[in-house]
Amino acid sequence: MSVRTKLTDAGLRAMNGVHRALLAVSGGRVGWRAGRMAVVELHTVGRKSGARRSTMLTAPIHRNGRYFLVASKGGDDRNPEWYANLCADPDVELTVRGTTRRFRARTASDAEKHELWPEIVASYPGYSVYQRRTSRNIPVVICEPVNEE
Repeated sequence: MSVRTKLTDAGLRAMNGVHRALLAVSGGRVGWRAGRMAVVELHTVGRKSGARRSTMLTAPIHRNGRYFLVASKGGDDRNPEWYANLCADPDVELTVRGTTRRFRARTASDAEKHELWPEIVASYPGYSVYQRRTSRNIPVVICEPVNEE
């Protein structure tokens, strides 16, 4: 593993830790928004370990109970681990403003991404930079609520 890869991964882990600390210190009052975007905590099951995993992410679009996530990893050439986990098991949970609900995650089709991308970039222009930084087609994930009856 290269030094750049190790630094990228360490930086992303540190940002997640700082974000969690901000939520904890503020009693959940601060940290659920990043600019125009909602912040969510995604809970997946580790595809290798079977353990519950969670990561803080921005959701540049959320409407009709659905949340849209971008597996950008800052424009890295690798997909994030959370994306690999939800591909292996699409039954996920999202915590939004302290409330956790069940969702089914799926990768947007190319046509869906094409339609969503301008709105995603309008919410956070950095996503456009990330896409230019890598040759990988950055996945957009659509999380749809699961009816709990």
